[in-house]
Amino acid sequence: MKKYDVVALGEILIDFTYSGTNADGKKLYEENPGGAPANCVSAVVKLGGKGAFIGMTGHDSFGEDIRAVLNELNVDTSGMRYSDTQHTTLAFVSLAPNGERTFSFCRNPGADTQIKPEDLDTAMLEQARILHIGSLSLTDEPAKSTTMAAIETVRKAGGLISYDPNYRANLWHGRQDAIPLMKSIFPMADSVKVSDEELALLFGKDISYEEGAKEILSLGPSLVMITLGSKGVYYAAKQGFCGELGVPKVKVADTTGAGDSFNGGLLYRLTRRENPLDFTKEEIEKDISFANAVASLCVTKRGAIPALPTLAETEAFIQKYSM
Repeated sequence: MKKYDVVALGEILIDFTYSGTNADGKKLYEENPGGAPANCVSAVVKLGGKGAFIGMTGHDSFGEDIRAVLNELNVDTSGMRYSDTQHTTLAFVSLAPNGERTFSFCRNPGADTQIKPEDLDTAMLEQARILHIGSLSLTDEPAKSTTMAAIETVRKAGGLISYDPNYRANLWHGRQDAIPLMKSIFPMADSVKVSDEELALLFGKDISYEEGAKEILSLGPSLVMITLGSKGVYYAAKQGFCGELGVPKVKVADTTGAGDSFNGGLLYRLTRRENPLDFTKEEIEKDISFANAVASLCVTKRGAIPALPTLAETEAFIQKYSM
């Protein structure tokens, strides 16, 4: 048995989430550690799994705040490194009345992009049952080469790769740069979670969920999930079955971290079995329903990591909504 259920690698940053105005009408922002891979592994650990994070922050108060939050959750941060030249990446999150968000990044290039292959904790990667990565670590070097090196290390050690392609227009050098790089990881991945928006970006706006999932499966992954926002999730597995699962209606406060918490909930469930990708249709649908519950609870609060639910909270939610 390996030491870690999930090791996540990639961007780590501070989300400044809009939280109202002061007496003079000036906007107020709440500091919350974030970054998709960090959010995902935090969800795994909050539910009771074993997880670690590999990434880079600056030598600044924000970097220390991030480490403190992850350590408090019992995420292993021994694989994290400091940049001597760049500050911790920041993201300012503006929220619409329905909880949907837009991002403004302070990442030029940002400490998270400066992690080098020689910074990797190889022993930690070899002890990962699943390595979880996103595509934003592919936007700049040396983080891109580091991500590829981590994938190779985990695959050689018999681990699995979980991939969440994520598009933020102002972090890429245009769509023509982003699309091939985002697609390049599919053949290396075992499990893929992609939003309906990213599916349209990668394969064209007219592609159906069924066609998109088949296209991704044909590239190598064993499990593909297409998140559909408030409509739920469409999934397809290499075993030949597929389906669409809805989600209960909740009062949405902030959708930041919704997809990441879903990923974390799913990876937690997959790693409860000896072979994470050996499942029946009934079993994977229970796993996805569990992940939907985790995400549903996350969006009822502001921030990503602070909003993540415990296993007890998730099970109570499932029982309440008979998921």
